[in-house]
Amino acid sequence: MEKHQFYIKSEKEQTREILKFSGLAFLVLLVFVLLGLMLEWYLLPIFVAPLILSVLAPFIDTPQGKKQGKLIYHSPLFITEREKNGKIIIHGGTLFDYYYLIDRNWKAKQRIRYILRQYILGLVKLTESYNENEAAEITLEGTSYILNERTAQKLGFTKKRTDILQQIILTYNYLQILLANSLAKNKLSFPAVGKVNTYTASLSTIKRNKNYLKKLAEKLRD
Repeated sequence: MEKHQFYIKSEKEQTREILKFSGLAFLVLLVFVLLGLMLEWYLLPIFVAPLILSVLAPFIDTPQGKKQGKLIYHSPLFITEREKNGKIIIHGGTLFDYYYLIDRNWKAKQRIRYILRQYILGLVKLTESYNENEAAEITLEGTSYILNERTAQKLGFTKKRTDILQQIILTYNYLQILLANSLAKNKLSFPAVGKVNTYTASLSTIKRNKNYLKKLAEKLRD
């Protein structure tokens, strides 16, 4: 599996990176506090703080989640939460992962192909972690703004309605999603939260698709 550029760093370097982003977030917030005082817009920092925290969160929560075993990387851009009651929540990488893994010299097409390839390789590795009987009892579920319905169906997923709570979470994290989407597409790209899709699949279905997925991943290789 390709190495994640953050996790190959020593623990001291990782801590230094997290502190760097935390310090930057604090400085940005401080600028808005001072701006609010100067312009007498005293509520400005209150509105800005949640936006800053939503962007900072994956740079702290993701490595901490991995360290604590709450998040499992199956490829650098495919993460799962621990299985609970027969369901595994899947994530196609965060802003944190995109920041460390996407080469800034790549064009938009290269970036999307890389993201999809890592997603597929992660799916394949996940299927290899369970036997047929175990896989039949497990459902995968995830929300994506990169994966469209047609591609998801090819991978073995079906679209389902995104629930209200998930819509609220997506709205709160909109700035974070905007930055990640823009990094993925190499341009400022505003995702439509209403068009962000939730997909579900039986792990056994994905497991049966393993050979197809491997071939697809190979086609996406640069």
